[in-house]
Amino acid sequence: MKPYQLCGLGNAIVDIFLELSDAEFAELGFARGGMVLVDAPEQKQLLEKFHAHDPRLVSGGSLANSAIAFSQLGGKAAFIGCVGDDRYGLHYEREFSHLGIDIGTPVIVGETTGTCVCVITPDAERTMRTCLAVSSHLSAKHVDEDRIKNSDWLFVEGYVFANPETGQGAIRRALELAKKHGTKVAITCSDAFVVEVFGGPLFDALKQADLLFCNATEARAATKTASVTEAFAALKSLVPNAVVTDGPHGAHVRFGGTEVHVPSVACEPKDLTGAGDMFAGSFLYGITHGFPPAVAARGACHLSSKVISQIGARLHQGARETWDHAVA
Repeated sequence: MKPYQLCGLGNAIVDIFLELSDAEFAELGFARGGMVLVDAPEQKQLLEKFHAHDPRLVSGGSLANSAIAFSQLGGKAAFIGCVGDDRYGLHYEREFSHLGIDIGTPVIVGETTGTCVCVITPDAERTMRTCLAVSSHLSAKHVDEDRIKNSDWLFVEGYVFANPETGQGAIRRALELAKKHGTKVAITCSDAFVVEVFGGPLFDALKQADLLFCNATEARAATKTASVTEAFAALKSLVPNAVVTDGPHGAHVRFGGTEVHVPSVACEPKDLTGAGDMFAGSFLYGITHGFPPAVAARGACHLSSKVISQIGARLHQGARETWDHAVA
């Protein structure tokens, strides 16, 4: 048995949650929803404008959120990413150590840690401004062979494909090591723009993958289809196993010879941040701990509903209890 069931490869980002009224949001002139990359001065300006709101800081990043969920449920996880030696990076390193996730030595001296300002509006939508900073330096030289060798699964974040000079090299190296050591590979699309702009490298990686996670929009973009049902069927030609989440319409799951639709769990959403990350992390926990795919997906749906019923992409308590209740 390997020491870890999951090793994530992704952007190490400190999430900064900022709750704004519709009027305050309108002043910004941002398009609602989605994620836009910004530089450090623009990020600083945004944070200074709303410093009185006392935004909340949480160590994360899309793939890191999945690794955290996996760990909270009782799985053994590792993570590969880069942070700076500023207060954000040192906080990140301490927090992951406390969470029991092996992140090695991610701190790069003299660099600035990546941040993601998640602007939350009253409709529960999140509009993200991401400053990748040193997280975008993640490259082949940072990919630790031991953590991949000692993991059952490698889980690759789609956003890393968006950095051709460094990130794509890190992915290629990680896939090479996974193949060398018999580590299974899962990939998440992360965002439709990754499919649309970096589809070539993504589809090349999918040829070596065992499992793909995507939402309905990403699935349609990847397969050039008009409906979720068509997209889910078409993904068979791209990857052996796939999970397509569709918000309130549940999830389509194909894994290990099982094909099933799992309904969503009714809730009152406050913040849609991290629903997909939570689903992926908890589904991977399920399939690596003996749960049938349909049961793993049911548990993942319950946890996703729980996380969007609060502000923030992480459950700080009750994750295991929610899982146990859902799969009972």
